[in-house]
Amino acid sequence: MKKIVIGLAAILVIAVAAFLIFKKKDNGLNFRTEKVTKGEIVETVTASGNVNAVTTVLVGTQVSGTIKNIYADFNSPVKKGQLIAQIDPATFAAQVDQSRANLFSAKANLEKAEATLIDAKRTFERNKILFSKDLIAKSELDTSETNYETAKAQINASKAQVAQAEASLKVAETNLRYTRIISPVDGIVVSRNVDVGQTVAASFQTPTLFTIAQDLTKMQIDTNVAEADIGKVKQGQDVEFGVDAYPGIIFKGQVSQVRNAPINVQNVITYDAVILVNNPELKLKPGMTANVSIIVVGKKDILRIPNAALRFTMPDKDKKNKDKKAQQKTPGQKGAGVWALENGKPKRLAVSTGISDGTYTELLSGEIKEEQEVIVESLAKPKQKSGTTPRMF
Repeated sequence: MKKIVIGLAAILVIAVAAFLIFKKKDNGLNFRTEKVTKGEIVETVTASGNVNAVTTVLVGTQVSGTIKNIYADFNSPVKKGQLIAQIDPATFAAQVDQSRANLFSAKANLEKAEATLIDAKRTFERNKILFSKDLIAKSELDTSETNYETAKAQINASKAQVAQAEASLKVAETNLRYTRIISPVDGIVVSRNVDVGQTVAASFQTPTLFTIAQDLTKMQIDTNVAEADIGKVKQGQDVEFGVDAYPGIIFKGQVSQVRNAPINVQNVITYDAVILVNNPELKLKPGMTANVSIIVVGKKDILRIPNAALRFTMPDKDKKNKDKKAQQKTPGQKGAGVWALENGKPKRLAVSTGISDGTYTELLSGEIKEEQEVIVESLAKPKQKSGTTPRMF
């Protein structure tokens, strides 16, 4: 009988020990944690845009005609006033000659009118003397006076014809000058849109013959910043960006302007933040797509919490069984908080946060210290429902 009692006691001890072991295993530290550390956090606003020259000039033509010569090509450096193309000037030169001939004719008519005026004045003066001596009739005097006044009026008309002919000549000479396409600025030809022999028509709108970038060592990026982020973007903020052509290089720039004009694309509102970039090595080319990070604020040597810890929520079982008392003591769980391990048990701690870079968030206040472990993930595997595992026979 004594042996039976001892055996039952041993079985009871083993059962209690097994229960405690399995309970500890079930309720053990099945979490992945990370430490609260000090470091740097840089809050940024991300956007995308295209790299362009600060000043891009579209060179066109104001006259129509056939392209006779081209003196600049893609990537050609040009100077202000340099001849870069020539439209066939034959027709316009003939118009200049015709306008000049019309001017000569108008001047000759003016000289003729002046001679007529002198003769009419002389006749009128002589008839006045003869009429005073009763040698001619009054009608003859009136006729000579009328001829004199008509001659004076003709002088004014001839002068107007001369002025009109001079204006026509200037228009013809200007059109002839416009057949010489010259560069308006110093720069580099980005694109050429015409070839020799091509006819350009400037009747309705000015055709673009060349696109010239004034200075490719200074570029700008026109970014599309979402309306939710535009309030953080200010003039003078530093910018970092990359382009697909140079995946390992981070370029730097600065916000020069935040334009107020909204850009509406399918009811999505964005704003143009213009970023100035130095390009001394000419690596950046017009049209490149830039992925931009505008640095809003940066802080160094501050306590930071992993964002995963702020997103972590305790599984339902743990909330009910493991930390029921802790939950009752922390009524303000609606605010920001993290779960930390205290004496081997998870406990929720309220925290106040600041800026974030998407990976870490600044810790402003709370019962969290440096190097303290915070829970970022639960490693407990979900239990399979009964009956899901087939029985083995």
